[in-house]
Amino acid sequence: MATGFTMPAPDYGLSPITGWTREHWVAFADQQLLAVRPCFSAQKALIRLNGRPSSSGVFSDGMEGFARTFMLAAFRVAGEQGNDPHGHLDLYRTGLLEGTRPGSSEAWLPICDRSQPMVEAASIALGLQLTKPWLWDTLSGDERAQVAEWLQGSSRSTCVDNNWVLFQVLIAEFLAGAGFEHNAAQIEHGLKRLEDWYVGGGWYRDGDNDGTGDFFDYYCGWALHLYPVLWAGFAANRHPEAQARSEIYRSRLARFLADHVSFFGGNGAPVFQGRSLIYRYAAVAPLFLGEAIGATPLNPGQTRRIASGAAKYFLDGGAYDDGLPSLGWLGAFEPMTQEYSGPASPYWTSKAFVGLLLPADHPVWTAVEQPSPLEGIDAVQHAEGPNYLLHSTAVDGIARVLNHGSDKYYAPGPDDPHYRRLAYSSHTAPLFTKDPVDNHFAVLDATGTPSRRARIHRLKAGHLQAGHLQAGHRQAASWHAPVWSDEEDPANSRWRVATATTAASGYELRVHVVEAPNVDVTNPGPAPSGLRVRDAGYALADTRPPELHDHVLGVGGLYTGIWPLHGYFDNGTFRAEGVSPLGGHAACGYLEGRLAGGRSIFASLVYLGGEAPAAVPADVVINDDGTHVRGHVTLSTGQQLEVLFAF
Repeated sequence: MATGFTMPAPDYGLSPITGWTREHWVAFADQQLLAVRPCFSAQKALIRLNGRPSSSGVFSDGMEGFARTFMLAAFRVAGEQGNDPHGHLDLYRTGLLEGTRPGSSEAWLPICDRSQPMVEAASIALGLQLTKPWLWDTLSGDERAQVAEWLQGSSRSTCVDNNWVLFQVLIAEFLAGAGFEHNAAQIEHGLKRLEDWYVGGGWYRDGDNDGTGDFFDYYCGWALHLYPVLWAGFAANRHPEAQARSEIYRSRLARFLADHVSFFGGNGAPVFQGRSLIYRYAAVAPLFLGEAIGATPLNPGQTRRIASGAAKYFLDGGAYDDGLPSLGWLGAFEPMTQEYSGPASPYWTSKAFVGLLLPADHPVWTAVEQPSPLEGIDAVQHAEGPNYLLHSTAVDGIARVLNHGSDKYYAPGPDDPHYRRLAYSSHTAPLFTKDPVDNHFAVLDATGTPSRRARIHRLKAGHLQAGHLQAGHRQAASWHAPVWSDEEDPANSRWRVATATTAASGYELRVHVVEAPNVDVTNPGPAPSGLRVRDAGYALADTRPPELHDHVLGVGGLYTGIWPLHGYFDNGTFRAEGVSPLGGHAACGYLEGRLAGGRSIFASLVYLGGEAPAAVPADVVINDDGTHVRGHVTLSTGQQLEVLFAF
């Protein structure tokens, strides 16, 4: 689609898959920065873009436009060792001094408790660190003091207890390195909280809200890994623990990237999961970071292929159709945005350009592009930290995350399609409907309202050894207490729904156990035998309605199906318009069954692939002894899938 950008000619000799080289990344940075120039305020301290304002207000949004594009300019100029042919830093120098000048009509909002300026101040501090020789060092003593005084608002403020603690770390570190008064305790506190959230395998929770929920998403890479590694570099000659911490962060990043590479499809798209997805290809930032510090399982050609593929996916797909990034995935799609997002928020994509800090002669830029690992072989691996099952298929390049651990649950409230679906992929997106449908198992109450999956609790899945369940690498399981409204607290629900999943070659075996209380959802009485349940598969979306043939939906080279294995009596297709970021027409297949009493078992086979499914279920075995549940399916091709879990 047209973007208004003029990119260099593709180089398929060096980059046979994407055609992108370092020159493309530099050009992409420059053209984004040039695109916002008409939106600078008169004194250059704000960049005001059109669109729905954030909950922080239009003035804050204007500052956000400045800060996030300044971060992009900093990576671009620092990566070129100060070469700045378009004069980006001149504009940001002017705006920096105006925004921090007391009494200016464009003076930035003060940094105070849990306020958006703290977020943007971190981007400004990072930009100043990176461009020190060409910007900070050119300021007079009074000008530096003026900027420092504004940043010091962070020293007196509290922040949100999640990745925000690292904003204060970056701000305090910049002030310390520049010789200004700073809050050293904030550095120690932020790094300590990071340790509190580390769960192993390279994974961090994004906060913990006192243990109410599990918080895993792309913030693990573009914040909780990125900022500490950058801090350790900035603090290397100042903080006594910087070197030791750097080694810890390096080891964890390498382990994280072994999972993270499975989040990118062969089409370039990241898996559609988690909040702030308008930051899009910022998800590649930890890949470049791994190259920078020697902490990656990839070779340089693979790193560039994944990173360039992601950026190219969004550029070619319409995310910059008017030259500026929209509030959406490809085009604009407001339902997937959060209230804190404003018109300039998507410029957190600037983090992807951390790769430009690697010089032109670095192997990540000079090596011949190579396919990513998921393009070479089918894979299924268990990421224990978030309790994900990562499933990818080489023939179609589809990456899938089968979710048994991330819920972003704070308290009773609405369903969250970003976190609570059973599965996500690089080629599909959840439906933003009033009630959950796709990739969701629900108990339907007497009015037909589907239950919701809120707080997710982990279960062990694997195989029995000497009578004990041992975790397996190709299975994952969880349970939740379903609710039916925004007001219900799952802690008070007497229902239990457990789900276990295994996968292979684009197929997923799902086994569900429903334990019902002795009262109906709506009326007192006996166990709710006869209430229906619904299990749905992946949703496809396009500019035209997906077509249904033999219970398989297909559109745009994608196919999905769902087959009943145990407990279901009916099937159908859900269709809706305007509920997917991937197209105006969406559809997903579903199955329906009925509860049989206090404990009911259901099983389904789900498929998602780039070709129509070649196999169908041929033989099914379901065993439930009241403690362990086993599901086994043999496909018509002879392939077998099995899951065993305790519930």
